[in-house]
Amino acid sequence: MSARLLKKVLIEQEQLHQNQPPVEEEEEEDEEAESPKPATRPVINPFDLLNEDDADQESEEEQVEPDKQKQELPVRKSVSAVDSTANQKSKKKKKKKSKGGAASGASKVEAAPLDDELEALTLNNESSRNQPGPSSKLREEFLRRNAPSILQVDPKCLNPENELRRIFGSKVVKSFERSNQPSGSRQVRGGRRGTHHTRKTILVSPADHWPRWDGSLSMELLEIKDGYHYFRYVGSSSYEQCQRAFEAAKAIHDLNAIASILVHHPYHLDSLLTMADYFKFVGEHQMSADAIAKSLYALECAWHPTFSSLQGNCQLKISHETNKPLFTALFTHMKNLDRRGCHRSALEVCKLLLSLDSDDPMGSMFCIDYFALRAEEYGWLERFSEDYKSDNSLWLFPNFSYSLAIARFYLEREEKDASKAATKATSTELMKQALMLHPSVVKKLVDKVPLKDQAWTNILKNSFFRSEKTGSPSLDHLINIYVERSYILWRLPDLQKLLRDTALQVIETLDHSSSEAKDWTCVRREAFSSENNEYAHLMVSDFSDTVPTLPPENLQDFMVDPRAREAEQNGGQNAIPGHPLPRDVANRNPLAVLFESMLPWVNYGDREDAGDHEDNHIPREQGDDED
Repeated sequence: MSARLLKKVLIEQEQLHQNQPPVEEEEEEDEEAESPKPATRPVINPFDLLNEDDADQESEEEQVEPDKQKQELPVRKSVSAVDSTANQKSKKKKKKKSKGGAASGASKVEAAPLDDELEALTLNNESSRNQPGPSSKLREEFLRRNAPSILQVDPKCLNPENELRRIFGSKVVKSFERSNQPSGSRQVRGGRRGTHHTRKTILVSPADHWPRWDGSLSMELLEIKDGYHYFRYVGSSSYEQCQRAFEAAKAIHDLNAIASILVHHPYHLDSLLTMADYFKFVGEHQMSADAIAKSLYALECAWHPTFSSLQGNCQLKISHETNKPLFTALFTHMKNLDRRGCHRSALEVCKLLLSLDSDDPMGSMFCIDYFALRAEEYGWLERFSEDYKSDNSLWLFPNFSYSLAIARFYLEREEKDASKAATKATSTELMKQALMLHPSVVKKLVDKVPLKDQAWTNILKNSFFRSEKTGSPSLDHLINIYVERSYILWRLPDLQKLLRDTALQVIETLDHSSSEAKDWTCVRREAFSSENNEYAHLMVSDFSDTVPTLPPENLQDFMVDPRAREAEQNGGQNAIPGHPLPRDVANRNPLAVLFESMLPWVNYGDREDAGDHEDNHIPREQGDDED
């Protein structure tokens, strides 16, 4: 059989397989004439042509010039193959669906109530946001429990060096630190040059020359109640021994013995706090701040592993005697930061101080608004007044009533969205409420700032602003604290104008309706109804920037609580001891003698005296050598 006849037979069989009309012989002859010579074609196995895939390959190899009819054969074949496979798959799917139809219907019925429950509990359901119901209550409860505390502390802002670098630049801060590095500070503080690495803490930055933490103090977990962890500091046996020695020295007002305790136990808290007070009174503010920093370093090193101080969920009740040094040190550290101009750092410390005891024993509530305004955290102050303790009663306090008006005044300048600002009361409205609720603040501010404009003289002539007393001891005390703490804010001309214009509006309102003043008086009496001063434990001087100084002859009783001293003076008692006897310095620690020499009431004897007093001098040993 010739090759031509074999090819014709194969093509006819392929066309019959595809149910296509046979190709005319004339077309094949023309195609054969146009095809290249047989010598140029590769050798093909006839048995391979029986395979459908090989037939396509063979047709492609034979084709030198494209021909429409020969190209249609493999294309139609592939399309038909795809259609057949698709039909088979669709039939299989239909069969599977028909078989599993009942099961799928049952699953849909079962999944329907589950979907409804999930839709009701979802937090992204728009319908539940608009319609009040169980889902909205669940969402609000979930958000309330899982929202971060308004008193959450930012650890980066606790470091005052970061704030100083942001204000002045790192180069200025570094040059200032180098120029103010005291040469003999290590000897004066009682520290020693160490080769150890101090622990990294978040409250303060420990110095390299500080002694190693001795571990004499620790913290224990008392209980977990209502989501709060309650802790208490616990001292070791050696620390308790130091505490007894401190109490004995304090009873006789012996500051020298307290300095001796720090020589052997450099991290005794009460001794460090006492020396910090002494350095503050004598004008050594840097040494006082270092003593406070040492106290905070020791307190932080003793933290419990589960004590998370920055989250606002830990409590250290001041009712435990061992917890009191932490509150005293933090409050003093906060005031030191404020004097340095680090108001944001002072705000974070104030938030920490308020979060550690919900009873607020140090009165942090009455200065946190001041630090927020100085740090320009106006939005945070508004959120705090709304979220703290989940009530909106903070505006009744004199400091918050005026501070919220100031915060809104500055926020109105920053907010560009008028619709958002329209949802809240304006600064003028808030200032009017503050003046109607606490009018006695105006007269005290005029005297303290002072405000010498002629308009204030006319305002104070009005009977509504004439009085300085409210009739409530607690409210009068809080007003004195607010004026002492925040009077410096009212030296800004913009705030003076706001206060003056609003006071004139209040006077005009009262001229038309005198009953409004009576209504605000009832609100004030209802809010501060106690006949006793509930905030007597907060001293106005603790919220002042001025540092009290005492003459040298009165420094020996500065360790006495000012409240106790005032009670003793009122009772006619005098707890101040007389001048101490001359002290002997022989066979004593030179560092302790150095501390004593700094105290003005220490007597080492008169150099002109003879007899027994001569033995109190150090040159006594030279006389013994001569003998």
